[in-house]
Formats: sequence, structure tokens, C-alpha cells
Amino acid sequence: MADRSNRSRRAFVKTTGAGALALISQRFLFAAPFTSARKLRVGIVGGRFGLSFYFNEHPNCIVEAVSDLREDRRARLMETYQCNTSYPSLTELLKNKKVEAVFLATPAPDHVRHTIECLKAGKHVLCAVPAALTLEECDALKKAVEQSGLKYMMAETSVYRQGAITARKFYREGTFGSIFSAASEYNHPGLEKYFFEEGKQTWRHGFPPMLYPTHCTSFLISVTGARLTHVTAAGWGDRHELLKNNPYNNPFWNETAFFKTNQNIPFRVEVNWKGALVEAERAEWRGDQMSFFYPDGRSKQFMVVRSEEIQGRDDAGFAHTKNIVEPCNVPKWWQTDMLPERMRHDSGHEGSHTFITHEFLSAILEDRQPEINVYEAIAYTAPGIVAHQSALKDGEYMAIPNFDR
Repeated sequence: MADRSNRSRRAFVKTTGAGALALISQRFLFAAPFTSARKLRVGIVGGRFGLSFYFNEHPNCIVEAVSDLREDRRARLMETYQCNTSYPSLTELLKNKKVEAVFLATPAPDHVRHTIECLKAGKHVLCAVPAALTLEECDALKKAVEQSGLKYMMAETSVYRQGAITARKFYREGTFGSIFSAASEYNHPGLEKYFFEEGKQTWRHGFPPMLYPTHCTSFLISVTGARLTHVTAAGWGDRHELLKNNPYNNPFWNETAFFKTNQNIPFRVEVNWKGALVEAERAEWRGDQMSFFYPDGRSKQFMVVRSEEIQGRDDAGFAHTKNIVEPCNVPKWWQTDMLPERMRHDSGHEGSHTFITHEFLSAILEDRQPEINVYEAIAYTAPGIVAHQSALKDGEYMAIPNFDR
């Protein structure tokens, strides 16, 4: 099994390695609607985030069972997904032989352990972000997926935001020219309200910002296929009482990382939990022919800047090239036949949730790699792990291991 999985991985990386994600996106963006009479039986674990992925609306899916440690959350899952079977734990759900695939919407520290448990039970896995919390976990996850021969996908929402789908289209068509830099940020001020629940510490208490990097890193990697190779990072903390005695020994509320990529694209990433911030998950792709900018949180308007040969003057009278700045009306891709008809609505995180569900189920039915397979998932996740290590070491310049090999 190990030899077969290694051959399969090498073949996959050879045809869909760095830079080839655009080919997958091309298939996903313009493929004819997939039709099949087969019904996949899915289990959903996690009665918070797991509620919002519309599995019951997919024509090829039956929600066979749900699970949460809390009875009230199990009840909500059953109601949402029109399911009559629930279990008090993942372990119990996995004993159900009818379940073919599992969506893990469980706490981040459990992701690798839960994924491996599902794979050993013979179930395909869709897992919430991040893929892992340490480089050792990244390696264990990769090996477990390769040895299983099953499908693994990470449920990264930024890949299927309408702006990201549009950016992939621009990239594939060559509209950017050459991308010479990029930036992304994830601002979630007020996260400390989730540090404790009913007087008990939760997994979110003091969670390092750069261990949750995928909402940012995927904005570049999913568009260009780049791999992040090196990083220097810095963190900000104020020695607040709420950060004391957290299980990660993390002193930072906010972290900023500067990444080097194998495509020579400098890439700045910010993940911020506290401050005078506008809530946002956004990115900028800057090219020599065109640049594309997400709204900055103060408006909902996407913008493009197009390179022109028009000469102008700045406010001090110095000559410069006067490029064209204009609004960009991003399509509502969720209204198109990229999705089954019942799923063509504005689901969570800028319409991404139904895309994630459809891609996961389609990959199983078509017996192919999901767009965010284990190699992509780790490519989004591992750079943040190293970035946090760099921040703890006062910005030390560090290499990021490549898990494609």
C-alpha cells in the first residue's frame, strides 16, 4: 500500500505540482456540470461550523449521521441536515458502515488525530482549517492520506470566495502580466470572547495567529500555484492578562509575516486578533499589467488598476505614469452552473461553503484529487507554523519545508 501510494503521489505531483493548480481551477471553473445517480452517505461532526455546508442540498449526498459531544448541538445538526441518526462521539459514528465520508468541523488541535482516525476507518475526509498545528503533524497527515488511498480535502473558504475565483480567472488568462507582489490579511478582532466557555478554557485561548494562516496563504497559492519557501515574521502582544497561561505559550495577539516564494513573488500576510481593525479576509495581487484589490473592509467594492502609458503628475508636481483605477464587478459565481441548482445561493464566507461541499463530493464521485488535497492543504498551513516560530525568535529568517516531495 505504501509503495502504491508513493507512486501515486509522485505521479500526482508531477502533473499537478507548483503552478499546476491553475489547471485544476480551469477544470473547476469551466467544467460541465457533473451528473451522477450515485448517492454518497456522509457523516458530519461538529455542531457549530458543521451546520453551514448544505450537504443535504447536494443531489449526490445523503447525510447518514451526525455527531457532537453536546446533545443540543447534535439536535441542531439533525434538524439542519434532515438526519435521524446521531452519535455522541466521532468514534461511535465511524462504526456506522454506511458512512462513506466525514466532514470534520472539530477543534483545530484535533484535526490530524481525527483525520487519521477517519482514514483508518476507511472514510474519505473533509476537514476544517488548519490542516495541522506542527510540522510533525503535517508529515503524519501526509503519510496517513498517502497510505490510505482515500480522498482528503481541507475546507479552506478563501479558495472559493468570489474574488479568489475571479483572480484565478485573471491569472489563467494572463491579465495580471507578471505578478510582482501580493498581500493578504485576516482580521478577527474580539476573538478573546471565545477563549472561555462556561468558565472553561477552550482551544482558542491564546491560539497563535499564524497557526491559522490558511485564509491568507491560500489567496496566493490557489491563484498561482506558488510555494512559500522562506519567512521572517514579527508578533505584537501587550502582556494582557487574557494571554497568560494559554496552552500554546503564545505572547502575541497579532502576527505579520513576509514570505519568499518559488515564483519570486514577495508576499506579506497579516493575521490579527486584536486592535482597531475592520473585520476582513482580503488580498491584493499586483501585476505589471494589472492589479486586483479586494475591498479593504470599509467598502464592498473590488478595484483594478490597469497599466497605461498616460503621463501625469503627483501632488508635488513630479511626473509619473497615470494608471487607470476602476471598480471591478466580481461575478456571483455561485449563481452559475459551477454548482448544482439547489446550491446556487450565497452561502457563508462570500459564497464559499457550497463550493467546498460540491468539490469534495465531486472528487469522490469522479475518483480524482480534490482541489485542496493534502499537498495543497499543507502548503497553506506549514508556512504559518514556521512564521510563528520566526516571530518567537525575533524575526529569524527561516526555511519552510516542502511537503510535496
